[in-house]
Amino acid sequence: MLALLQFDAAALPLVAQMMADGRLPTLADLRRRGTWMRLDAPLLQSAAHPTLYTGMDVRDHGLYSAFPWSSADQRAFPVQRFRKPPTVWERLTDCGRRSLVVDPYLSWAPREMAGVYLSGCHFVDRIVLPRRSVPSHVHRDLAARHGRPPRLDDVYGRPRVASLVGLRDHLVRSPQRVAAAVVDLLREDEFDLLWLTFGAAHKAGHHLWDAASVVDGPIGEGASRALRDGLESVYVAIDRAMARVLDALPRHADVIAFSPTGMGPNLSRADLLPGMLEAVLNGNARGSASMRRGSRSPIWSLRGRVPVAWRSWIASALPDDLVANLTTRLYLQADWSNTRAMAVPGENQGYVRLNLRGREREGSVDPSEADALLDAIAEGLASFRDPDGLPSIRKVERMTALADRPSVPELPDLVVSWCDRPAARLSRVESPRFGTVARQGSGSGRSGNHTDDAWAIVVPGRSRPRDLGRPAGIADIGATACELLDADRAGLAGSSLLEAA
Repeated sequence: MLALLQFDAAALPLVAQMMADGRLPTLADLRRRGTWMRLDAPLLQSAAHPTLYTGMDVRDHGLYSAFPWSSADQRAFPVQRFRKPPTVWERLTDCGRRSLVVDPYLSWAPREMAGVYLSGCHFVDRIVLPRRSVPSHVHRDLAARHGRPPRLDDVYGRPRVASLVGLRDHLVRSPQRVAAAVVDLLREDEFDLLWLTFGAAHKAGHHLWDAASVVDGPIGEGASRALRDGLESVYVAIDRAMARVLDALPRHADVIAFSPTGMGPNLSRADLLPGMLEAVLNGNARGSASMRRGSRSPIWSLRGRVPVAWRSWIASALPDDLVANLTTRLYLQADWSNTRAMAVPGENQGYVRLNLRGREREGSVDPSEADALLDAIAEGLASFRDPDGLPSIRKVERMTALADRPSVPELPDLVVSWCDRPAARLSRVESPRFGTVARQGSGSGRSGNHTDDAWAIVVPGRSRPRDLGRPAGIADIGATACELLDADRAGLAGSSLLEAA
């Protein structure tokens, strides 16, 4: 058996410090018995989870965001709506291998499944962890035994203290509940693969990294202590849950504990990018009042005007598909005949796409003009500064240069990497050429965001380590499962980290 224990989006410096301090004894023991390795980051950080679960490169699968852009529809959609390559567990199903897959972050339910697929066990989130179960009764059976997971949808905006304290409490409790469910399933059935994602670390990293920097209202002493230690408490809970699962594995199981992406301060200014791009394309920044009336990204204007509590209540009363559809439809509205480029949804990086004729449904830019326009946009964006006078952007790169080979047309044309300064309290950015672009509302309300600090601990059971002759990457995780368990490896971007002894 191969057990993949995904400590999702863990902050590597914090994990290392907590292992050294003896606060993550399970992870420290795995490191002592196995091989610790840093993993190379994927081409686009926001593509980490689709790359991880399919084993394919983003240049081939094109799922670079939670809300990729659809040229045929001239709008963004949730990632689940797009054509999806087979996941690792679907490849294993095809060769008769049974998998137990629990809470794959930002994934999709399998077409067919030999084994059990569960999403929404730590918590339910309509975008990244919707409630899904194959077979359909398993979720219901586990909830009856171990309790129902809480609903923890992300609602962008400045959160209330009480909401963050409640979130922290839910996330600290959830790993033990999930571990108990996994142990039950391991006792009741036999599986060739266990892929268990501890998603509590991921959501905790976004919201508990530095809660004081984003909360709405004063923080009392008790709440301050709970939030200050919240992320570490979640990590301790995951370590204990991991120990419980390891005790239930068959003897000589191969184990890989890993994190496909890291976590650190939220540097993203992605909500400001539509206004910055519009200023560059128009030759000036529109005034803040005008932006509120006419922004081409009305979703951020709406989030800025409507309180978080109201939006959360409205969203909870509507069907998940309707909320996702409304969110993506509102992200960008434009007169396409006069639109040369658009800022498409991203997370920690910013993405720009040309409205290219022959590629977009309503393209307006002639391909012969593309190079000059991309250069002008990159140069203009680089002129923006934070209020302290330091650059807002570290670099702007062309996707063609980053990809270094032909890739699917779904990817953005420019990738914006933000400067290395937290942006949670940022109110505006300024350019000497294009003026001021004001933030509408408070941005995402997240204090933490992703970094490229991916890592793995490989602990062989019946297998032995394999020297790849190169740095390992997250695509090697899926390749390991497919090779050890005899699944089809066509199209995989990685190689196995283990081989039969």
